Amino acid sequence: MLPRVRNYNVAVAEEGDRVVFLHKIVPGSADKSYGIHVARLAGLPRTVIHRAEEILKELERGSYRAPARPRRVAEVRQLPLFPEASPIVEELKKLDVESMTPLEALNKLYELQQKVKGNYQ
Repeated sequence: MLPRVRNYNVAVAEEGDRVVFLHKIVPGSADKSYGIHVARLAGLPRTVIHRAEEILKELERGSYRAPARPRRVAEVRQLPLFPEASPIVEELKKLDVESMTPLEALNKLYELQQKVKGNYQ
């Protein structure tokens, strides 16, 4: 419709369930959507990826029915794209690893590991 607009896509190689983006832009449209693969590469939570795969299968079968919209906004529950910040991650961000000795770094790593396991007092 627009004389100076062209459709391009990223070339893709598929090997079974594995998708490899070839870093090559080619003319034309994609033969299918790779959104779930991109979401996986972007690190979205497995629960979100799994639900997207379920919906895609239903769409491909023609049996998907969108859920009825809740009447009140308070009933809507939005899944987070990324997990909330962890105190462990925050502690890691504050570390000055360049000024630590190897032994201090190993001790700190052990301490953080114990916190994650729930064994730290």
